[in-house]
Amino acid sequence: MSMRTTVEIDDKQRAELLRIAAERGLKGFSDIVREALTEYLNEDTSRTARINAALGRRSSLSAKEAEDLASRTQAIREQWR
Repeated sequence: MSMRTTVEIDDKQRAELLRIAAERGLKGFSDIVREALTEYLNEDTSRTARINAALGRRSSLSAKEAEDLASRTQAIREQWR
């Protein structure tokens, strides 16, 4: 089932959508917007699941393990700078 709705986009976004649609041989960009929306929603669901899984592991490390992990993480971050 499809539903019509209004989405406000700027000129640059519209131009890019029209360019992609033309490359794909489409008249409009509804299919592209629908595809992008599906991708976004799937990623958001996946992200939420990963966050919940990580939060579920909270307190699964001993205090010493947590301290070691924090120390190693800090050392890695300092190397990135």
